[in-house]
Amino acid sequence: MSRIGKKPVPLAGGVKVSVQDHLVKIEGPKGKLELTVHPLITVNLDDAKKELVVTRPDDERQSKALHGLTRALLNNMVIGVSQGYKKTLEVQGVGYKAEMKGKNLVLSVGFANTVTVPIPGDVTVQLEGVNKVHVSGADKQAVGEFAAQPSRTRAKASVMKAKWSRSSRARPSPAQARSDEVEFEISNLKFQIEVDEK
Repeated sequence: MSRIGKKPVPLAGGVKVSVQDHLVKIEGPKGKLELTVHPLITVNLDDAKKELVVTRPDDERQSKALHGLTRALLNNMVIGVSQGYKKTLEVQGVGYKAEMKGKNLVLSVGFANTVTVPIPGDVTVQLEGVNKVHVSGADKQAVGEFAAQPSRTRAKASVMKAKWSRSSRARPSPAQARSDEVEFEISNLKFQIEVDEK
């Protein structure tokens, strides 16, 4: 990560940066973001070259890790406020659909009741028909976390079904106990997992 940290972060056109002690604020066409940098790391703004330079005090393992991490986070912030991030989710399944109700994303994904996912303020959600969900925003982490929620909701049902299928079977012999396979079906799709018992 230290090799990544040594690379300066170029500032795109229209991006404004202010550095106050360990607080870095970045503003651009897509929004505003800020980051509190770890005390071991120093961030300097080079106005002449229009770039951010991240430095560390020593070559300790923690310093190297924080060096690369801070540089990567700042680079993501610059890209986010200038270009933005976008993820597209596709809802697949018989009768599955997505719809907007106020500031909530409502999913019909095979449960008895619909699943309501609140939309945070730093994320924008747009629907394309009833099967495609576009998630966008300046904060890469916020976009990724929100986009993972619908998939995580369906995955919980998969895990529950897998556990139920496993417990309903007869106990395997000692020779099979170390590695056994469990098969289960969800929405006509067949999955296979490996269960290790010790």
